[in-house]
Amino acid sequence: MPLNSIPARAHGQTRSAQTTNRLYAAGATLLAVLPLAMVLANRSSPAVIGLAALAYLAARWVEDRRSLVPSLLAPLRTPLGLAALAFMAWCPVSFAWTPFPGASLRVLGEFLPTLIAVYLLACLAPGRIPAFAPRLAAAAIGLAGLIIAIDLASDLALERALGRRVAAFVHNRPALTLDLVAGPVALVLWRARARGLAGLALMGAALGVLRSISGAAQLGLLAGAGLFALARLLPRRAGIGLAGLGLGLAVALAPVEGDLLARIMPEAAHERLVQSSSRARVAIARSFGAAVAADPWRGAGFGTSARFAETPVAGKVAPEMRILLGVGHPHNSFLQVWAELGLPGALLGTLVLLLMLGRVAGLPQPDRAAALGLVACAAAIAFVEHNGWAAWWTAGLGAAITWMRAAAPRAAATEPEMDGPA
Repeated sequence: MPLNSIPARAHGQTRSAQTTNRLYAAGATLLAVLPLAMVLANRSSPAVIGLAALAYLAARWVEDRRSLVPSLLAPLRTPLGLAALAFMAWCPVSFAWTPFPGASLRVLGEFLPTLIAVYLLACLAPGRIPAFAPRLAAAAIGLAGLIIAIDLASDLALERALGRRVAAFVHNRPALTLDLVAGPVALVLWRARARGLAGLALMGAALGVLRSISGAAQLGLLAGAGLFALARLLPRRAGIGLAGLGLGLAVALAPVEGDLLARIMPEAAHERLVQSSSRARVAIARSFGAAVAADPWRGAGFGTSARFAETPVAGKVAPEMRILLGVGHPHNSFLQVWAELGLPGALLGTLVLLLMLGRVAGLPQPDRAAALGLVACAAAIAFVEHNGWAAWWTAGLGAAITWMRAAAPRAAATEPEMDGPA
């Protein structure tokens, strides 16, 4: 080999490494500023996550393209990956009987690209997030929470200045995003011995969530913090069992949620939750539950919630129960799966959740407690809020999972196992 070719090769490798590092830094920056981006534009998270995923994909291609595809396919060969693929496969299968295939395709077209982006990010980013990014994320979370609090206290002065819709609920999505990402980011910072910044992230998120008008965000905060604390105190099996019981009940009781709440929820509770429209939510849950009871086996088809009142199954529901089938979605993602994908969708979804808990059970502390806190937070929100296929929700949850996985590589080396009897 000519000697003058050695410096040229070294120079090429240096340039390649610089390109890779810049792409990783760009992707990590986008991941870190997601909470702040959501405050400034509450539909921005899919675009932010998509760009972050592209940056990491490009960086990994430059760094080691030979191992890229195997590393992306490996998680899909696990029991959890296969169950998730089976669930996703059932969604387009339901196109065979959906009365609105165009609408179903549009919903899938919003959901699937974001799902792919978060999968790429969760696979490629952990272990390749520069040291500055968790600190930037803490600052973004703290600033996002502060902006939410100040804007609401000033009668939405920021929204007025930006010429946007002036309504307090514009901060609900940012608050829900803070709910999801704050705990995982704090765990990464705690691992890095930046515990003051970890506390800042948690306090900033709590400020934004508690100041917002989103009852779902506040419920998620309470559920996540509660299960995190219990998982730190309880033996491994008890914490996982508690989470499994909660998820199992969320799926099993979703079709009868409305009837149960109508019977047991006191009027005083409705009065205290008037801002959360609890009466309307109970009535909506009863209507969609009646639709599930009318056709529990296959559902109305993926993505039909927005036009559920026009589906054939709606005609089988009592007339007084049909009106609220037109609200857009059942305000319960577990019930939405039942209504759209039927019993097969519910069973496959439950299998995914239980296999996910199996993975969480193998984590050391405090990773396991933080993961269970995230599960409880997300499940509590999903039980009372939003369209389950919404891209902004998928993006926020994917960002949280990415941060959770980012803490894992150093977990075994830096934290001894401190747990009760297994």
